[in-house]
Amino acid sequence: MGNRFKTIDRDTPYMFPPSVQEWLPEKHLARFVVEIVSKLDVRKLEDCYTKRGSEGYHPAAMLGLLFYGYATGVFSSRKLEQATYDSVAFRYIAGNTHPDHDTIANFRKRFLEELKPLFVEILLLAQAMGFLKLGRVTLDGTKVKANASKHSALSWGHIRKLEQQLREEVEELMRMAEEADNGEEAERLDIPAELARREDRLKALEEAKAKLAERAAERQKAEQAEYEEKMARWEAKRKGSGKKPPGSKPKAPAAGVRDKDQINLTDEESRIMPVSGGGFEQSYNAQAVVDNESLLIVAAHVSQKANDKKELEPALEALAELPEPLGRAQEFLADNGYFSEPNVESCVEQKMTPYIAVGRESHYLPIKELSSSPDLPREDAGEVEKMKHRLKTWEGRAIYAERKCTPEPVFGIIKSVLGFRQFSLRGHNAVDAEWDLVSIAWNLKRMHTLWWRQQQIVRVC
Repeated sequence: MGNRFKTIDRDTPYMFPPSVQEWLPEKHLARFVVEIVSKLDVRKLEDCYTKRGSEGYHPAAMLGLLFYGYATGVFSSRKLEQATYDSVAFRYIAGNTHPDHDTIANFRKRFLEELKPLFVEILLLAQAMGFLKLGRVTLDGTKVKANASKHSALSWGHIRKLEQQLREEVEELMRMAEEADNGEEAERLDIPAELARREDRLKALEEAKAKLAERAAERQKAEQAEYEEKMARWEAKRKGSGKKPPGSKPKAPAAGVRDKDQINLTDEESRIMPVSGGGFEQSYNAQAVVDNESLLIVAAHVSQKANDKKELEPALEALAELPEPLGRAQEFLADNGYFSEPNVESCVEQKMTPYIAVGRESHYLPIKELSSSPDLPREDAGEVEKMKHRLKTWEGRAIYAERKCTPEPVFGIIKSVLGFRQFSLRGHNAVDAEWDLVSIAWNLKRMHTLWWRQQQIVRVC
């Protein structure tokens, strides 16, 4: 009986030097990433390098490594370095070079601000390839863990207790140092070192308190402005109807720091937030506006607020700043977490038809409600009333139903397939830029899928 297996030969040398071009499939994502990066304007990045010292790695290769890494679930600079040795795809992108992890990490930090214009350039390429035409978009958010433990967070009330405890310990150490008959304890304890450690801790707590007080002042200012706006609307309704409006009168916000206000000593700009499935995590609120047809992310930002209500305005601003060739969105979808009268009016001001849920609706509505046509709104109805009517029509229900299958799959793939569940960087500005990097990676992955489908259609035709 002959040998049924292919020979394993690891020793015979190649007659000609091997090429990574031969080892990478023609339609591979890595080739697509390199092709897209080659069309980006990276001259600004190139100009940041001096002509002195040793030669650096080209920004195009470094961008390709980061884009492909985030698109395939490799986020760590150390793992990216190792992949340039282990992976044919990463070798292809790096051109058989091996940037060390410090170089990769420093490049990522150094050029964070350049990611936003590159994000827009890639959208323009998607539009030129026929994948993107803005029309109907959906906004949603997802909590992403910060690069910090929630156990490193301290509340205002706990800080005050710790301060009291540390001051008592300092007094005890000072007493021990002064008493001549405590020689044995003094030998067991390095009193100066213990004092210095507690003094440093007290200084850190004092700085944390100052930052919490600063946050409280900013919050009070924002809440006061919101309170005055609510009071103005409340008074307008009272004067218009001649009687007290339904519901309770808006309450003025309380000033000062609250005992439950928290700060994280590892990443002070992150926040404790409720997460899906229950519980709380040290997180950021990552927002994305997704094009309904292509599933490409067209605008993205990161918020420190757990609530989504204030995130619609930044999303609208980002959409307004997109280049004219991309077009303008005509319809804007969002869940009831984004609903407020000012948000609805903002969409209308931006010439977009809003479809924002005003409350949680049952999955299984009565047949009578589904089959009946809603009454037309009054001629003098406000934008909220008009939107409520739209959402009750057959067409409006069908449009709003797209929200469930637009951003949710995007977030699901980013978190569960790519494995991006925690930021690598710290600080609000840094994680905002890293979310841009994640969005770019998703867009490239999605564009590659759309391009591959397009090629198959062309081949069939």
